Amino acid sequence: MSEFTVKLEPEDEFNHTPDSSSNYNESMYFNVFDHNSKMGGWFRLGNRPNEGYAEMTCCLYLPDGRIGFMFGRPRIENNDEFNAGGMVFKVIEPFKRLSISYTGKILILDEPKQMMDPGQAFKSNPSFDCQVKIDIKGISPMFGGETVKKDGAPLDIDPEKSFSKAHYEQHTFGKGSIKVGKEKWKIEGYGLRDKSWGPRYWQAIEWYRWLTINISKEIGFMFSIVHQGEGKERKGGLVLKNGVYEIMKDCSIESEYDGDFCQKHLKAWAKTDTEEYEVEGRVLSLIPLRNKRENPKGEILTTRITEGMTEYKYKGQTGYGMSEYLDQIVNGKPLGP
Repeated sequence: MSEFTVKLEPEDEFNHTPDSSSNYNESMYFNVFDHNSKMGGWFRLGNRPNEGYAEMTCCLYLPDGRIGFMFGRPRIENNDEFNAGGMVFKVIEPFKRLSISYTGKILILDEPKQMMDPGQAFKSNPSFDCQVKIDIKGISPMFGGETVKKDGAPLDIDPEKSFSKAHYEQHTFGKGSIKVGKEKWKIEGYGLRDKSWGPRYWQAIEWYRWLTINISKEIGFMFSIVHQGEGKERKGGLVLKNGVYEIMKDCSIESEYDGDFCQKHLKAWAKTDTEEYEVEGRVLSLIPLRNKRENPKGEILTTRITEGMTEYKYKGQTGYGMSEYLDQIVNGKPLGP
C-alpha cells in the first residue's frame, strides 16, 4: 500500500500561502486553439512572492504564421492573486469556469526563431497594443493535485531540486477575442490548463516533453515524459474520452528536429488499461524561449523551452494543441533526445 496520497480541493484553485523557500512559485497556465482559423495562444502567470516578482508570458499564434510574444517580470508584493504585468486570471467557479485577460504590448515576429536572441528580437521587431479576453470552461475531470503523506503531512522537498510540489491539469474549452493593433479575431476552441505551486527552478530537471492535444470535445490527450537526471524518468499522461480520463500506463514520443534542434514532426504512442493510441504531430509555428540562472558556483545555467503550435492527427481526425520541449543547454546543445 502506498505511503502517499494525492489531494485536491476547490480552494486549491485560489492562491496559497507561500512557504519560506526563496524560489516559491505559484503558477497558472492556459492554452486554447481555434480549429477553424488555426490560431491560438498560451498564457502564464508565475508568482514568485518571496523574490518580489511574477513571470508573465503571453504568446499568440496568428493565422498567417506570425507569433505575438511578450514576457515580463512585474513586481508583486504578495501571492494574493494572479494579476501582474497587464494579465489577470480569475476563478469564477472552481474546476468549472475561469477567465483570462491581458492588456499590454505584444511583440510581433514574422520570424519567430529570432527569439533565440531575445535582445535583438525585441529591438528589430514592432510592438503593438494587445487585448485578450477569453472565458474558459472545463470539459474534463481534474487530474493531479498535491502529493502528501497518508496522514496529510506535506512531503519533505529540497527547494534546490524542486520543479513543483503540487500540479494539476484539465482539458478546457475557450471562447473570446484577441486584438493586436488594428487586427481583431474571435477565438473559440479547445485547450488545456494547469496549475502548480511550491519551490521551482527551471534547471531542476534535465529535459521534458509535454504534449497537449485536443482532437475534439470527445477526444484529447496529454503526454508527459520528464527526465530528472540520475536515471530518473517519469512517463505518463491522460486520454480524454467522452468526458472521462483514462490514465496512461506507458507512453513514448519520437521526434524529428530541424537544424536548430527544434521539433518539426513527432509520433506519440500511449497505452492505457484498455487500449493503445497513436497520434502524429506536425509543428505549424514555433518560438524558442529560454531561462537563465546563475548557480552558487557562479556558473550560468541555460534552459531552453521550444513552444510549438502543433497540428495533430488521430484516426483520420485533425486537432490542435502544443508541443512543449524543455532542455538544459550543455555545450550549445539541448540534452533531450
